Amino acid sequence: MACLGGNDRGVSALHREIASCTICAEFLADGPRPVVQFSSTAKLLIIGQAPGSRVHATGVPWDDDSGNRLREWMGLSKEQMYDPARVALVPMGFCYPGKASGGDKPPRKECAPQWHGQVLAQLPRDRLTLLVGTYAQGYYLPKTRSMSLTQRVESFEQFLPHILPLPHPAWRSRIWMQKNPWFEAAVLPVLRQYIDKLVK
Repeated sequence: MACLGGNDRGVSALHREIASCTICAEFLADGPRPVVQFSSTAKLLIIGQAPGSRVHATGVPWDDDSGNRLREWMGLSKEQMYDPARVALVPMGFCYPGKASGGDKPPRKECAPQWHGQVLAQLPRDRLTLLVGTYAQGYYLPKTRSMSLTQRVESFEQFLPHILPLPHPAWRSRIWMQKNPWFEAAVLPVLRQYIDKLVK
């Protein structure tokens, strides 16, 4: 897996360093505003893609309809998800990348190599990582790049107990779930069992 190393430093110091990051500022039309949540005790790590415009405005990760759907999948309340002692929220790109035709731009590629290893080094080793969407899965499961997202999610058991791939919970996921009823029947119960053990 990529970027699992990193310097051993305090969580607070690393938060401050990330907050002042301007490594890709010239490419961000709305300017840098890194959005991330982590602590040294969070045993659930959620790696998504990048903040949207609403999250950029509020500074709160997953503060949108996709976040509501993800919490529903996990069976978590907002209070539980936004407790950094229990849950780390680390997108592939920490800043809103801006708009493109048909949606947002992809996460900036500078971010994960620069910061992920340092953040992950602060987390407990006995954690579960949810890889939400194709960007996170492509980065952390490079040997599965020939597989589709559906194939990776359907093969979720081969990645447990440390990793569980999920589709991105955007509005299109409702259509995807209708076409793939096994996700709700087989994957979500296992996901919630892990969440119950690690977070609740």
